Amino acid sequence: MNACQKGRKRRYFGRMSIAAEKVAEVLALPEADRAFLARRLIASLDDTVDADAETQWGEVIDRRSREIQEGKVSCRPVEQVVQDIRNKLRAHRQPS
Repeated sequence: MNACQKGRKRRYFGRMSIAAEKVAEVLALPEADRAFLARRLIASLDDTVDADAETQWGEVIDRRSREIQEGKVSCRPVEQVVQDIRNKLRAHRQPS
């Protein structure tokens, strides 16, 4: 293991200030609560959050949710969307 790898390992696996009991307690929370905490933790690591972009994304999510509820747009299963994209990529890659 080179010096860089040793430093990285120490950084991630060194003594943590959070007790194992706290980690176990958090992991025992319901999935929705863990997801909420994960989003908050990740956001706390990103010091370049653009508040305006966050607001705009919230507005897009709200608008799209309303459009779905009002029946203005139809939804497709994610598997179907992914398969359609793969098919288009394959068609694009095939020589003419």
